[in-house]
Amino acid sequence: MVPLAGISARFPTLSLAARNVIRHGRRSAIAIGAIAFGTAALLLAGGFIEWIFVNFREYSIHSHLGHIQVVRPQDDSAAADDRRARLLPLDSPSLRAIAARPDVQLVDARLSFSGLASSGDTTLSFIGEGVDPVKDRELSSSMTISAGEPLAANDVDGIIVGEGLAANLGVAPGSKLVLLATLPSGGISAVEVHVRGIFYTVTKAYDDVALRVPTPIALRLTKLGGADRWIVLLKDTDQTPAVLAALRQTLAGQPLTLRPWWELAEFYNRTVTLFSRQLDVMRVIVGVIIVLGISNTMIMNVLERTWEIGTCMALGTPRRSILAQFVLEGTLLGALGGALGLAVGVLLAMAISSIGIPMPPPPGMQHGFNGGILVTLPLAAGALALAVATALAASLYPARKASRLVIVDALRHGR
Repeated sequence: MVPLAGISARFPTLSLAARNVIRHGRRSAIAIGAIAFGTAALLLAGGFIEWIFVNFREYSIHSHLGHIQVVRPQDDSAAADDRRARLLPLDSPSLRAIAARPDVQLVDARLSFSGLASSGDTTLSFIGEGVDPVKDRELSSSMTISAGEPLAANDVDGIIVGEGLAANLGVAPGSKLVLLATLPSGGISAVEVHVRGIFYTVTKAYDDVALRVPTPIALRLTKLGGADRWIVLLKDTDQTPAVLAALRQTLAGQPLTLRPWWELAEFYNRTVTLFSRQLDVMRVIVGVIIVLGISNTMIMNVLERTWEIGTCMALGTPRRSILAQFVLEGTLLGALGGALGLAVGVLLAMAISSIGIPMPPPPGMQHGFNGGILVTLPLAAGALALAVATALAASLYPARKASRLVIVDALRHGR
């Protein structure tokens, strides 16, 4: 029998805790297995949610938002209803200064407009964007052309239409379309274009009303001479806060407002809030599994080692050392189970991601996708910390019970 605490040593050691864990091999294995299962499940669920967050974020940024948008302040113009007063130039020293930064991939001046699209007997309202066809291919790399071709600089009358809008209008690549818009002066402007391609993005609601045209068409249709925003695409999304702060300092004093992507991605923010709550529920479930497993193991240890505890206290071992020894054993079980769960979870995540997880279209999306599991360092550290912390907390009651045993009753227990 391995003694609870060394006769010559008054304080618990990690090696002694490990020997006691090994001594109760079957019970310890059950507890470690339960902790490993919970940790691996948390890692896989959290990794899947993390994959959704990262990919949904990048889809939103690289489909129509960009990392940073530069606009005029809403109250900048004396005539609040005069759109021309809030336009940005299509080219300026400020725009070139932003584009010249080493962390900026490109800057595109865009003009949004709305109006009616007519094809045959069908007329529907739309939301349009005038874009640079060359820059749009990079900025909208997550936008998928499902039919036809993307915008081209040498096709000044070719446009692309969202899947939902194209289906409702009954148009396909090659179809003719008439776009009508209301001018700031109150008149009506119209242009005839042809559909080069059909696209879809991560947001179905956007695809149901959106179309994109080369900037010259947008200017001709709206009779405006500028853009209503500059869209800045960075080389690394993680650099957005730093670049945003630097640009605000660079453009200080100019009548410009800079808005990062997280202020614009409303649907993404709602998704993050929903899935984060689901992950919190998973953490609670895993915590309960660990607490129950560790508590049962440690209570059984106390019952089986009552005589041993009494002997150690009779030999002069302080009660606080008895308490610390049981807490250390419980924490060690949590650490071993957490480490095993991390190893199993990472291997499963790699295997599952290599195969892919076929997912049906979620609410707000038109197309399904193949999911993956992204295990990040904070996620892995959080899962391990949860395993260790809950194991430590679960061992406190059994440890306190062991340290408060009456020496005479504990010695009598084995007879």
